[in-house]
Amino acid sequence: MHQKGNIGEDKINIAILDDYQNVALDFGGWANLPSNTSITVFNIGIEDESDLVTKLLPFNILVTMRERTWLTKSILERLTNLRLIAATGGRQLNIDIEAATNLGITICNTGSPGHSTAELTWGLILSLTRSIALEDKKLREGIWQTSIGVGLDGKKLGLIGLGRVGKDVAKVAPLFDMELLVWSPNMTQERADEYQAKSVSKDTLLSDSDIISIHIPLNASSKGIIQKKELSLMKSNAYLINTSRGPIVNENALIEALQTQMIAGAALDVFDEEPLEKNHPFLSLENTLLTPHLGYVTAENYDIFYGESVENIQAYLKGNPINVLNPDSL
Repeated sequence: MHQKGNIGEDKINIAILDDYQNVALDFGGWANLPSNTSITVFNIGIEDESDLVTKLLPFNILVTMRERTWLTKSILERLTNLRLIAATGGRQLNIDIEAATNLGITICNTGSPGHSTAELTWGLILSLTRSIALEDKKLREGIWQTSIGVGLDGKKLGLIGLGRVGKDVAKVAPLFDMELLVWSPNMTQERADEYQAKSVSKDTLLSDSDIISIHIPLNASSKGIIQKKELSLMKSNAYLINTSRGPIVNENALIEALQTQMIAGAALDVFDEEPLEKNHPFLSLENTLLTPHLGYVTAENYDIFYGESVENIQAYLKGNPINVLNPDSL
């Protein structure tokens, strides 16, 4: 049974989850935590729920990295020593916040600059349209020039979503003399005017754009918003970019569209299941450009994520929690 309240005077056990690159301890002031603090780092995700609970049961504090590990109600109920989740970033879709609140588990979050995902988006657009990754691979194999690139000048860029990331992507389009089309469920032309864009219907954006980039959050209304019908509206020489969340696009429909060359290609940083399975169909398709959810993976973001996580832990241990998502847990 969970008990509300701060951690006592005994040893403080902290687990840092999903530190894929084994760098978490290089960021943030971990040495400033109390001397009775013990930190354990998990580099590999734990998929089995029972195994996850067994490994995490001893810990009072979990430091999570975005949505790499999902903490459901059934998991939280069994982590009876857990008092604090020091979560990185703003929104915490991977945590059952209501369950945590009822169990007296406090959740603190951190800032998240957001520019890194927009930067990656443009990297993916340029790499996909100019076959940069492919030509690098071929050159190392001793093969000189295998593809013909597609220029951006004068092309139409369609943005699904014009929020924090989308607007940063939009700012760059005029530098390439691209025409900017935007759509989201609540888009207005007044909003589009701020970024020299044209507000259009979803179908028009899909059918008219040469490159489509997704920048809406994943929720009940956006899940599967791109299905086979939507993909069929795209030009056969158009590209799809997704740096938001995998389930926004129906994965099977996208695989079919790429296999049949219904569209020219896709650059994907996000997937339905992460990490991506080793035999996933995306890996065998030559018209895909794939990155392992790198949108937020920069030194600058990690400085903020882990640095502010340490500050959140310090404040909680002193009895003055900050950046609390669920104050009713206290």
